[in-house]
This record gives sequence, C-alpha cells and structure tokens, in this order.
Amino acid sequence: MTHTQSPAERYSAARTRASQPKLLAFDRGLKFDLDPFQREACACLEAGNSVLVAAPTGAGKTIVAEFAIYLAMQQSRAKVFYTAPMKALSNQKFQEFVAEYGADQVGLLTGDSNVNAGARIVVMTTEVLRNMLYADSDLLTDLAFVVMDEVHYLADRFRGAVWEEVIIHLPQSVRMVSLSATVSNAEEFGDWLQAVRGETDVIVSEERPVPLEQHVLVKNNMLDLFDSSGLIGAHRVNPELVRLAHAGGRSAGGRGRGSGRQGGSSAGGYRGHDKQRAQVDAGRMDRGDIVRMLDGKHLLPAIFFIFSRVGCDQAVRQVLRSGIRLTEEHERDEIRQIVDDRCRTLLDEDLGVLGYFEWLDGLERGVAAHHAGLLPAFKEVVEELFQKKLVKAVFATETLALGINMPARTVVLDKLEKFNGEARVPITPGEYTQLTGRAGRRGIDTLGHSVIQWAQGLDPQAVASLASRRTYPLNSSFKPTYNMAVNLIDQFGVTRTRGVLESSFAQFQADRAVVDLARSVRQQEESLAGFKASMTCNLGNFEEYSAIRRRLTEVEREGVKADNSLRGERDKRQREVTSLRKQMRAHGCHHCPDREAHSRWAERWFKLKRQTDALNQQISQRTGAIARVFDRVTDVLLGYGYLESNANGVIALSESGRILRRIYAERDLLVAESLRRGLWNELDAASLAAMACALVFEPRREEGLIDARYLPKGPFRPALDETQELWSRIDDLERDHKLPGSNPLAVGLSLAMWKWARGASLADVLYEAEMAAGDFVRWTKQTIDLLDQLSIAGDGQVGPTARSAMDAIRRGIVAYSSVA
Repeated sequence: MTHTQSPAERYSAARTRASQPKLLAFDRGLKFDLDPFQREACACLEAGNSVLVAAPTGAGKTIVAEFAIYLAMQQSRAKVFYTAPMKALSNQKFQEFVAEYGADQVGLLTGDSNVNAGARIVVMTTEVLRNMLYADSDLLTDLAFVVMDEVHYLADRFRGAVWEEVIIHLPQSVRMVSLSATVSNAEEFGDWLQAVRGETDVIVSEERPVPLEQHVLVKNNMLDLFDSSGLIGAHRVNPELVRLAHAGGRSAGGRGRGSGRQGGSSAGGYRGHDKQRAQVDAGRMDRGDIVRMLDGKHLLPAIFFIFSRVGCDQAVRQVLRSGIRLTEEHERDEIRQIVDDRCRTLLDEDLGVLGYFEWLDGLERGVAAHHAGLLPAFKEVVEELFQKKLVKAVFATETLALGINMPARTVVLDKLEKFNGEARVPITPGEYTQLTGRAGRRGIDTLGHSVIQWAQGLDPQAVASLASRRTYPLNSSFKPTYNMAVNLIDQFGVTRTRGVLESSFAQFQADRAVVDLARSVRQQEESLAGFKASMTCNLGNFEEYSAIRRRLTEVEREGVKADNSLRGERDKRQREVTSLRKQMRAHGCHHCPDREAHSRWAERWFKLKRQTDALNQQISQRTGAIARVFDRVTDVLLGYGYLESNANGVIALSESGRILRRIYAERDLLVAESLRRGLWNELDAASLAAMACALVFEPRREEGLIDARYLPKGPFRPALDETQELWSRIDDLERDHKLPGSNPLAVGLSLAMWKWARGASLADVLYEAEMAAGDFVRWTKQTIDLLDQLSIAGDGQVGPTARSAMDAIRRGIVAYSSVA
C-alpha cells in the first residue's frame, strides 16, 4: 500500500531535509537506500551528537561510521580514528578505506603495522588508541570522531577494560560512533555514554536486513524449526520436530537410535546422556553429503561452525575424500592466481610443513578451513576467496563470527555446545545470534538460512527459545591495573583518579548514581581551577589570605550570637579575633589593589569547593567497588616504590613508576620490577625472546612441570629462576591485598622461541613447539609486542638486546604475516 503524505508531513520532511544537507549529499552518493536506523543515526551525527548503534550482524552499522568519515572530510583538518578489536578486522577496514579514499588519506596502526600514522583516517586497534591517550600523542590533534567498532567487546574479560579507558579519556570535543551487536541493555549502556561523553543518541534496531529461516537437519531431511503452516504464531515449534524429539529421531531416515528419554532441557537444547548422543552422532549425515545437499538446494556458499580446530581440519579432509568439487575451471584458474600472488613470499622449504599443497587442493575444489591455527596469510586468502564466491564451503571455529566480513547464504551449526576450556557448555543466545548473523548476504540473498544438525537429546523447544532470544546483556569487565594506575595518577593525581574510576561502566552498573556525581565533581573541579586562577595574587597566596578573612568573619559572628557567654569564652574569642586581624594586615595580599575582586573569586571558589567536597563525600559513602580495588593496587605500588608519598601525604609517581607507565603487558608489574632489579641484564637476544615468550604465553591446557632439558641453555635458566621467585613474592603480596594475583610463567614455548631467534627452521620449531603455524605466529607477535615495550622502557642493557631480539624473531612466516 502506498502512503500519501499529508501537507503537514511534507512540510516536516522538507524541514528535515533542509536541516541535514550533508546527509542528503552523502545519501545521493550511495548505491542503495539507507535503512531507517541508518538514516536516524547519521542525522544525529550531523546534529552534533555522538551515537550508539546496536543492530544485528550484517545490518549495515558501518555506514554510520562512513558518514562520520564523510563529515570529517568536509572539514579542512579534521581526523577520524577507526578502532577495531582485532588486527584482522583492522587490516580489512584499512584496505576498504584505501580503496574508497586513497592511500594518502588512510593510515594503519596495529602494533605490527605503522602505515601513514598522520593520515586523516587512521584504522587502529583499541589498545593503540589507549596508549596514545596516556602518552598525550600529537596524533590526537584535530581528532573529530572516534569509531569504536564491535564496542560490545567491552565485556571481554581479558581486554574489555581498554574500551572503557578510551571512552573515559577521550577529549570531550571528540564525538564517538559506537557500533555494537544487539544487546539487551543498550539503553543502560547509552545512559552511561551520555553520563561520561555528553549528548549521545541510542539507536537500536533488531531487524535483520535479510530474514532468517531456521532449520534442523534430521538425517537427510531439512525440517523447519518453526511451524510454517501460517495458521499459528511465527515462533511456534514445528510439531513434526516435537514428535521426532519424543521418538528419539527414529522417524526421519528410519534408523534413528536412542530411547528418547525425557529429562530437563538445557539452554543449548540437549537432553539425555553423552552415550545416547554419540550413538546418533555416528549415524548423522556425512559432511560431504550435506555439502552436496546444500549445493542442490542452491544454499551455498555456507559456513559450517565447528567448535574445534581439529574438527574443522577433519571436516575439510572428509569432504575432499568424498570427491566434492564445487568450482568450474575458470574459477580454479582465478584461485591459483590469487594464491600465487598472496603467498609468493613463502619459502619453498616451508610449504610442506605448512600443509600448503593440501590447502591449495581444497581451495581449488571450493572447500577450506578457517581457525586460529591457520597461518594468517592462509586465513586472509580464505576470506578473500569466500568473499569472491570462489570458495563455497568453509569449516570454521566461532572466531570467524567476530567482525570479519564473510557473510554466507547458509550457516550450519554442528552442535549447540562447545568446550570453554574447562567443560562442555551450551552456547549462549548471544553466541547463537552472532553465529547465525552470518547467514544472508545483503543485496544478494532474499533469505538467509541456519541449519542445526540433529543430535540425540536435542530439545526443539529449547532450541526455539535460544533462536528467539536475539539479544544478550552487555556487562563491564573493567578493573584497575598497575599500568592504568600509574598513568592516571601521573595525569590526575590519586583523588581525581578515583573519581575517573567511579565513571567506569562497571561502577555505573553497580551504582548508576555514582557516575552522575563523579561527572559533576569533574566539571566542578574544572570551575575550581578557573576560580583559583582568577583569585591569584602576585603579592602572596590569596587562598591562604581568604581563609584568614573567612575565619575572622566566622569568629565575629559567633561573638554576636553569644553575647551572654562566659567571660572566659569571650576573652578567648577576642584574642583569636585580634590575632586573625593581625595576621590579615600582615599578609601581603592585604595591600593588593585588586584585593576585593580577588576576594569575590575566592568566595566563589570556597562555596564551590564546599559543594565539591560534599559530592566527594557522597561518592565515598557509596559502593565504590572499583575505587577500593584501585586503593589496593595503589598500596602494592607504594610498597614496591613505583609511587611515593611526600611529607604532605601527596602520592605521586617515582622514577620507577615512569618505567611502569610504558609497560602495557598483562604482567606489567612483574616486567617493570624485573627491569628495575636487572634480572635480565645478562640475557642475549635469543634468551630475552624466550623470557618474553614465557611472560605472554598461555598454554591451551595444563602445562605441568617442564624438564630442565627442555629449557634454553646459558643465562636463561638462572634469570628464569629469579623471575619466577619474584613472581611468587608479588603474587603473595597481591593476595595479601585481596587482589586476584596471576598465573605462574609458562615456559612451554620458550625453547622453540629461543631456537627460532637463533635461526632454526620452521619445521624444527613447529615440531619443538607441537603447535600449529598460526598459533606460533600469534604468540611470536605477542612476544614482539612485549619486546617492543622492553626496547623503550629498558635501560642501556636490556633495551638494545630487546631490539636485537625483535629483529631475530621477526622473520620468515612471522615477518610477512600481516594479521595476528
């Protein structure tokens, strides 16, 4: 039905267009019409506000970021920083912006890469921006917008605090474009942004750009999850699936096993015992047959999510063994050309150990795996070929669902549970939404499809509940660290730092009122600084003079009110009045020609100071959980001498604290203290690389004790003993202060890193590490990140050694892998 606008509506629309000329110009340059939520968010930006946009994966949130860039480019010097949670996504956005705006306008900062840092559009990881803010970098000049892509990463327990640090410390003049998955508490998050950033509009859309049809694959039958008769509600479970659940799956394919035992349903949709599940899993449709079926139904390209790297690789081999070939000859020619171009820097002797030829065979047949164990260059090729529709079936872990632009027509979920490092647990509604969000390519598909493979004990009702809950809550993971503490104290002092921490989303969620109070305190502190400047007198300390005058007024008023007081009290007051008058007349400011003007500013300062102190008192009486952790961190830093207290009790950074300011690693205090004590002064480049690796490496499983034969020789072992002893003492002190402590050093990769630094071959190193190439590259790049910090913070001995160590391990597959 066509809607005809009334005269009032036409007038309103004309006013709106007139007030948004830049959005109209931007809109004219697009090849598609903006969705309502996109248009609303862009209008808010043009109106001068920040925005939080929460929408499903693939909904087109990035267009709002592109409009922010468009607005900045209309100004002569304005700059935009685009932050992303992963280096892979940063690289992808960098390439997109270069294609759009030209290489001279776009930069990239990821720790690994430093390209055109002074450009007007700079893509970076969030950690890089946090470090720039703490260093007060010159690159922040003329910054107009910051885009925080995937801002829901704020909930990540390892890295989430960085997002909050950036949001809190960005200059108030910078407008933020926060892009999030659909979260159930977007309004709460928006309220916090409003409290700490000023005018912020919250735009929420729960509409998928491409509708999703959800299916369950039972044997060789693909059944709808929800009833499709049209006679009942859209979210009523398909009755046939309910009957199958009660029958144990026997009616589909004829040979379903299991007794269909009843039991409590879980969030992931499974019931019954693992033995029953294994029996049915053994009879499930072969993956090669699933690919053929999807191909026959025109449901490729597809992403198969398998929550195991080994499972992904096995699935690819299984499909290839079945004889699958999904590509035409001209597609295979294009695949070979792209692979040759992207992998030409690989050394011939490394191809075998990297599994290059098997990988290429799969690509030419349209099939590939995608997981963190793959060489980064291989992952990039898979992503590019999938986007070009040359690879048709990708078997991936859930990391693929996090931000990288790889939409498919169909998403297949192998199971609805995964191993979280400790146990098998059901996937959450948020994870389900993120995974199935890849289904449906905007502008290509009219429908996206998700397919869940049947397993014994699958409860359709629980699965339907999982699929219907499309949002999940965003919870802060913010906690003060040693590095954060010294950086904030150096900039703001202890008292104001506590106020800054009270502004965190973590504290906001614990006690929303504290954020508003803390913001008022920060604003009043700025006014106090202005008042103080206005009452400054070149003849003396006017604050001190004003205090004498104020006390004199108070005592004289007390005398007027207490005419009938005892003679001794009257005499005491008179003596104080005489003394105060004498002090006042003797004070240098008493003879200032601008004394009364200064006094008026002093009265304003005193009145506002009294109000500010009252607000601080309210804050101190509230929850204050984050500030209490900060106080414990401060106590530890005082104990180790990274902070020092002067005669007046004012806490400030010591010289050692300036070393800690430059260490952003998770073990920041241990690294700084090892440098200060000179524990690594005797290490050569290879041994320092091995030590840095032990500090960043996190084994996937319990490592256990490492025999001394499997540790690097020479100075590494005594340095390791001293470092571990130091870790133990710090850990004890942290626990004494009710801080969580940290895990012991993990040396399982140290020998391999030592050998790599000494020139060993890739085959030898991967054999020693018992590790996939992609994992080795990732840990090596994290080692390089720490060595880079040591090269800056280290003294004359460790600094040069760290630089040599970086050069020694940044070679081969590490040197030309652009993504970590």
